[in-house]
Amino acid sequence: MKRTNWQKITVIIAGICAAAAGSARETRSPVNAVATTGMVADIVRQVGGDRVTVTQLMGPGVDPHLYKPTSGDVMKLSQANIIFYSGLKLEGRMEEVFARLSRIGKPVYAITRSVPESLLLKPAEFEDHFDPHVWLDVSLWAQTVPTIIQGLSEVDPQGRGLYEKNGAALIERLEKLHEWCKEKAAALPREHRILVTSHDAFNYFGRAYGFKVVALQGVSTVSEAALADVASLVDFIKRQGVKAIFVETSVNPAAIRRVAKDAGVRIGGELFSDALGEPGEVKDGFDVGSYEGMIRYNMSTIINALR
Repeated sequence: MKRTNWQKITVIIAGICAAAAGSARETRSPVNAVATTGMVADIVRQVGGDRVTVTQLMGPGVDPHLYKPTSGDVMKLSQANIIFYSGLKLEGRMEEVFARLSRIGKPVYAITRSVPESLLLKPAEFEDHFDPHVWLDVSLWAQTVPTIIQGLSEVDPQGRGLYEKNGAALIERLEKLHEWCKEKAAALPREHRILVTSHDAFNYFGRAYGFKVVALQGVSTVSEAALADVASLVDFIKRQGVKAIFVETSVNPAAIRRVAKDAGVRIGGELFSDALGEPGEVKDGFDVGSYEGMIRYNMSTIINALR
């Protein structure tokens, strides 16, 4: 019987667990950290500074909901001193890999664990877990920084002072970014703050900055939009007089482009939802390969299109 990709990866995990367990606590500077998404990798780099080397598994345009780890990914995870991932089931089936590595002593951190549960949203489509897209509310993403400081300090106690200093500076920058977002959003009349996107990634964004968010697909992109969903969204756009709708870099744009055509509305731009851009990539004056640049680009694109 032919093995599936996931079965092959499970075999690899079993084979490397013994070696990983033996080296999990042997940490030297620079710390070898592995992060899943660009958003996670970016803030780990900022906290870690030159004491940490970060390997990012998921590149630009990659949808973490659908991502399947390769055997190369598993090897990188096994060789890391520490692993950071977003959590709240964003990374889907990778969480099984994280759980197995954690059980044999590998330091593994879901950075959203420091976000209070009372601030998390629970979508109607899921009964057992929360909306994972917390990074689109900058004030919530800032609350993940203490988990990163804690994790790096545990594997590299000598660097604790640097991590705490860098983390404090990062939180301050994110607080200023959050205020900038609120000011930008406030400049757009509330009746125009209707954000229509490919999938339901922007609920935290909407709550934080006063937008009504409507999406073609749900929080996860695992299932495709039905024809009835397309028709319903077209009717909504026409009723509300929405000026523009948006595609996303990590979601196939075909369905939302069909909505735009049927509704007679323009595409206002391409937003970054589940992935950053290429490192150093500049769009409209913003470095979309960084978390802060991505947030500023998204907000500016939305405001300019809906104004």
